[in-house]
This record gives sequence, C-alpha cells and structure tokens, in this order.
Amino acid sequence: MAFGADELRVLRRALATALHPVPLADEDVRECLRLADSVDEAVREAGRLRAFLVADLARYRAALPGSATGYLELLQEALAAGYEPGTDDLAALRALGGNPVAAAVLRRCLGIAEQSVRARLARVAVRVPAPMPAPEHRPAGAPRRARLLALPGGRGADEPKSKPQPRPRPPAPDEKPVPKPSEVFPPRRKPVPPPESRAVG
Repeated sequence: MAFGADELRVLRRALATALHPVPLADEDVRECLRLADSVDEAVREAGRLRAFLVADLARYRAALPGSATGYLELLQEALAAGYEPGTDDLAALRALGGNPVAAAVLRRCLGIAEQSVRARLARVAVRVPAPMPAPEHRPAGAPRRARLLALPGGRGADEPKSKPQPRPRPPAPDEKPVPKPSEVFPPRRKPVPPPESRAVG
C-alpha cells in the first residue's frame, strides 16, 4: 500500500496527535477520517484481488503440467501478496521437480509453511497455561502440618539397628481358688431319731 504526499502529511499529523494529544481543527479531523476511509477501501480491494488470484491459481494448478509456466507466475504473485501455500501447491511443485523455477518456488513455499507452523505453535503455547499442582485437601480449619524429612547421617545412621523388644504383657488379675463341691454343697447330716417314749405302767 502506497501513500501520496498529502496522505503522508495527514498520517504524520495523526500519529503526532496520538503521541501528544492536542485539540485538532475541524479540517484536520475531516482529513484523518478521509484517510481512514481510504485505507479501509484499499484493504477491501486487496482482499478481493487476493480472492481472484487464489481462484486463478486453483484453475492453473488443475491444468498442470501443461500450465506450469502460468501456474508458477501466479503462485509467486500470490506469495508476494501474503498467500500461504497449501498441501496441493506443495504436491504440484514436487511433481514439477524437473523445472528449476518450480524447485526454487518449492523451497520458498516450504520456508513459508514452516514459519506458519511455528507461529501457530507459539500462539497455542501462549494460550495454554502450564498445569498447576493439585491443591491439598484439608478439613476446614485444620492447621497445616510441616512435613518430616529424613536427614542423612545423625544418630541412627552409625548405630546398628536393634531388634524390637517384645512388649510386656499386662499382669493377670488375682485369681480366686475354685471352691470344691463339698464346700459349696456340705453333706447332709443324718436326722437323729426322737427318743422312744416309755409306756406308763
């Protein structure tokens, strides 16, 4: 996109105003608006020209190898306009491997494709943040306990490990002797017969 002398003057004034805001005269505002409209129209026209160019490129690519000369010219023009070659273009250029112009254009297309892939990967890496560690689940109000770390050396490093001593069993309660059946159930005494009464004579 090329600017004329008057357009450059308006553009310079607009940039100066953006850096150091000052009140503008009404005529300066109208000139800035006209320049913005011209830029928008130029962008729209460039988009239309690119669409026509890509359509012509597809027609020439479909007519290969007979249209190799026209296809290579259109492809170089499209690349200069910001066109990113696709897989169809790369396959067509490889098919024209005997053509030195096609080989040079293929190297250029491969470089453009590599830069495009790297740019997409960089954008994805910026959008995706690094994973955060999972938060530790603790009951509400529970104090955070410090982790105990085993330090090298120390008292237990040089001393041999002793076998664990058996834990003493609790003393048994005082056991009472089991009573004998004769003590629980004493033998019955034989009843003493009543004295015999004497007959009165």
